Amino acid sequence: MDFEDKNITCKDCSNEFVWSAGEQKFYADKGLQNPPGRCPDCRKKAKEQKSTQKFSIICKECGKEGEVPFEPRNPNDVLCAECFSKKRAADAGKPAEASEAPKAPKEEAPAEEPPAVPEA
Repeated sequence: MDFEDKNITCKDCSNEFVWSAGEQKFYADKGLQNPPGRCPDCRKKAKEQKSTQKFSIICKECGKEGEVPFEPRNPNDVLCAECFSKKRAADAGKPAEASEAPKAPKEEAPAEEPPAVPEA
């Protein structure tokens, strides 16, 4: 399939940008069906904003307010960094869970005896 450069309008800044034939081939190779909606600059800004976004929480152990780099389902059911570190250190010394126990060795099938050969 031949690709040609296309002009697209960014949905954030409304500036026009070129979606090159090489980028289109890359999208096709990755199985992506939709063209980019943002220009390269706005994509970069959105990525940076997403990676630096913090969400407020209240630690379920000590009650202190804190921030986490992900959006918790329940902000009152999360540990602050200090309590998380303490819990991780305490869990490191515990034995493995029952579900992680080693499996029993497989039983071997009994060996078959060779068929009896009639004597002549």
